[in-house]
Amino acid sequence: MLPDIVVVALIALGCSLAVALVGAVLLRALRGRSVTAHISTVVVVAVGSVVAGVVVAAKAMFIDEHDLQVLLVVLAVAGAVSLGLALWMGWRLARESVWAAEARDRERRLEASRREVVAWVSHDLRTPLAGLRAMAEALEDGVVADPGTVADYHRRIRVETDRMAGLVDDLFELSRINAGALRLTLESVSLADVVSDAVATAAPVARAKGVRLVAEPGEYPSVRASEPELGRVLRNLLVNAVRHTPPERAVVVAGGTGPADGWVAVTDGCGGIPEEDLARVFDVAFRGEAARTPATDGPGGGLGLAIARGLVEAHHGEIAVDNVDDGCRFTVRIPTG
Repeated sequence: MLPDIVVVALIALGCSLAVALVGAVLLRALRGRSVTAHISTVVVVAVGSVVAGVVVAAKAMFIDEHDLQVLLVVLAVAGAVSLGLALWMGWRLARESVWAAEARDRERRLEASRREVVAWVSHDLRTPLAGLRAMAEALEDGVVADPGTVADYHRRIRVETDRMAGLVDDLFELSRINAGALRLTLESVSLADVVSDAVATAAPVARAKGVRLVAEPGEYPSVRASEPELGRVLRNLLVNAVRHTPPERAVVVAGGTGPADGWVAVTDGCGGIPEEDLARVFDVAFRGEAARTPATDGPGGGLGLAIARGLVEAHHGEIAVDNVDDGCRFTVRIPTG
């Protein structure tokens, strides 16, 4: 006859194998489900194996009813705690797994954006640099001598230099945003003052192109923002709107108060953006010239809207674009508190 300890071991082994077989079937059925479901199933199988082995062994050993109840209570509490811990750990692992996947996807998008920026900037710098070199060589070699032409060359050199300096500034700002190095000093800012300053800055560009710049009266609240960065957002939107609006048409600025934010909308007369391009409008270097009126003030770096989105998101706000009659509308929402 086998010793009691061997009998107990065989009973525990048999019960554990039976429960493990059921668990294997469950895990196979759960293939493709969440991490939480798999971890919970494993813990339930492990706890079930222990409980089954202990209960059957206790019955075989003829433990009295009171001791058996105590044993079952201990097993129930331990099993509940183990299952609860498994659910929590599964939830944590699932969330971290999703976060890691999102981080990898974001890194891939940033890397693609960086490569695209390098390509676009190389393209945008090549032409003005070639022009600057040609004009500098002409001045240096004395090919251009009459005062009027020399003055025109000087003016064009200054214009191209300013444009390239602006492109470098945009690149620096975008790199700060993407690197998470942007630090905002948030305070109560009058949205009306920010809109007024941005409209005043963009007005000369609009006049030079023959575009009417209209700021509609409205209820412009105070928002929680950094005034320089928020002003840059609106200036970028206004300059972009003016650039893509034909002469004799209008760019309209409106604002108001939402449930927990203040909003500003810039509506242009660009003719609309194809629906398939709306999701790409704020991507780095996206210009969509095929969908819009070609720019007459020289090509930009395609960074203005990407910078605007980055600055708005740094304020915990939202920026969106949608098509309206004969144009599109960019709406910025900034929290008021």
